Amino acid sequence: MDTTQRTEQQRSADRRRRELLEAADRVVLRDGPQASMNAIAAEAGITKPILYRHFGDKSGLYAALAKRHTDALLNSLRAALDAPAERRERVEATLDTYLAAIEARPQVYRFLMHPAEGGTGADQGFDVGKHSAPLLRRMGEELAQVIEDRLDLGPGSQQLARVWGHGIVGMMHAAGDWWLGERPCTRAELVKSLADLLWGRLAAAGDKIGGPGF
Repeated sequence: MDTTQRTEQQRSADRRRRELLEAADRVVLRDGPQASMNAIAAEAGITKPILYRHFGDKSGLYAALAKRHTDALLNSLRAALDAPAERRERVEATLDTYLAAIEARPQVYRFLMHPAEGGTGADQGFDVGKHSAPLLRRMGEELAQVIEDRLDLGPGSQQLARVWGHGIVGMMHAAGDWWLGERPCTRAELVKSLADLLWGRLAAAGDKIGGPGF
């Protein structure tokens, strides 16, 4: 098999994988954590063994979907952090970006962060609760890197940046999960309250010399 043929086969496989992930997304939007391999295979017009062939098992498909949505969310968060605005405005915009994302697609959020309940037989909904911690850790590490690159935190800056990164992500996740379920206030009110909580140390920290600024 020559290089051109191998490349075309890879492109075809990548295209088919994207199509299957889009079918899975449609099921997740409809069913949330109850999304099943049977339903996803039916939506894609294939049999479940073919779906397994592409992703291995439920965990493989979940990981692919999680990466797809986490990548998109992280790109949006980076754009908010890089916006040409004052630091406080960018902090609020970043918090709002996260909350807007989970509000716009609550079934996707629940699929990624909450275990399925109920169901019978071998093809119950995805048990995703055990997989949510790695997603939060990834977001925490990404935010920690942003903080370390941009803020002068003095001695022990790398460790402190990781503490802040994981702490902020944990706060956003816990507060957002509570807010999405109960809606005790508007999104804007929640954003302001969370920004107020963060603002003391973020306001006091100077920009890192040679960094892109925060």
